[in-house]
Amino acid sequence: MRKCNFNATAIIVTISLLTGCGLKSAEIEHVNMEADTPQLIEIADLSDAWDVIMNNATNAFIGGHPIDESFLAMVTGQYGEDIIEQIASYANYETPEIWYQLTGKSIHVLWYDYCQMTGIGLYNYDKTYVVDSLEGNDIVIDFTGDLSFADGIATTTYMDQQMNGIADCFSDELLYEMKSADILMVNNEFAYTNRGQALAGKAYTFRGDPSRVSLLEELGVDVVSLANNHVYDYDQTGLLDTLDTLNGASMPYVGAGRNLEEARKPVYFIVGGRKIAIVAATQIERTLNYTKEATADSPGVMKCLHPEAFCETIKEAKANADYVIVFPHWGTEGNTYYGNDQLALARDFVEAGADVIIGGHTHCLQTVEYMDDVPIFYSLGNYWFSTTATMPSDYNTGIAQVRISPLGEISTYFIPCEFSAGVTSMLDTDDKAYSDIIDTLNNQSVSAVIDEEGKITKK
Repeated sequence: MRKCNFNATAIIVTISLLTGCGLKSAEIEHVNMEADTPQLIEIADLSDAWDVIMNNATNAFIGGHPIDESFLAMVTGQYGEDIIEQIASYANYETPEIWYQLTGKSIHVLWYDYCQMTGIGLYNYDKTYVVDSLEGNDIVIDFTGDLSFADGIATTTYMDQQMNGIADCFSDELLYEMKSADILMVNNEFAYTNRGQALAGKAYTFRGDPSRVSLLEELGVDVVSLANNHVYDYDQTGLLDTLDTLNGASMPYVGAGRNLEEARKPVYFIVGGRKIAIVAATQIERTLNYTKEATADSPGVMKCLHPEAFCETIKEAKANADYVIVFPHWGTEGNTYYGNDQLALARDFVEAGADVIIGGHTHCLQTVEYMDDVPIFYSLGNYWFSTTATMPSDYNTGIAQVRISPLGEISTYFIPCEFSAGVTSMLDTDDKAYSDIIDTLNNQSVSAVIDEEGKITKK
């Protein structure tokens, strides 16, 4: 995989600093900030720069972190006196973007680096992953709908009959896209277990051999959502086996855990100098209770039918990351139109701090909308998924893509795909099926439009 999970080590760093003399005014010509013309203040020397930052910085400007002289010494030592003086000279202490524009790292990532370097116990490294990326490029994050390696279903049987296994179940172009994304997230719609009993009375229950977890790495997957209505199909035993299997494969997961604290915990990725949080929860089931909700002392999933607790998770993620992507399992199966229940939850998520919302569960595509300036993919449907031993009919699917530019701007895309006879393929822009999917989604959307290249903009 393309990521590394770091543990804090106690490394004490001493940085010798020389303070300058004379009056200077820093220039920030290349910084693209929200203000039309950044207001500059005069900085006398390095000591003055530190004092100005510590005495004037708002909580937002420093990302809520307890920065002090030691932190500023690290930034100065790594990036130079001129940089820290330019940061101090920027008079808008509400906007933290200046840290990224002048160092290539957001304040949240700089704080991560500082905690790594000093070994101080002010950072929780659990579920924080560093991803290598090409400097100066967009950060690319791809999301898919339901994926299953469950035993006894048609897609798994088909895969086992192929010479190259799972690689023969996706087109070359699609495999390349999945593997080349900085982060790829899928919905893991089954349990990894050979133990336990299927839940009594539940119509569809899915489990796959734990050895199949290696298929995720073959596809380039970087994180899976367990916040769905099938990860608990084989009761607590199956869920715990799933968690152990994913941990054993060093595969990050979100939306379920051994207790509520783990189930609600965001996953953080540090990539391209930015820190991105992903959180997940399930609205399903809305009337039944096959899938257990995690509690303080029992395993289960994070639920959001009543969204107050999950919204607190979103707020926590927002306070600790530059961007928050919310991945809900919601809606009504087989309904190509999103419902008022999804709309209401989306409003709660947006108000809590979501930057992008990407939904699933309906087993079919639903359209893309904007709420305020937040793009919402209401459902990605099935990606590579079947429910019985009979191969499902062809269906439309796709990848939701989130790009973050070096200027910090979010753009979103939809990549149309098609499942047919056991294989999911990326559609070419010249294919009629490609334009048909785009046209259908556009016709259903009130506030968004997808262009012929898949880019999504607000109407």
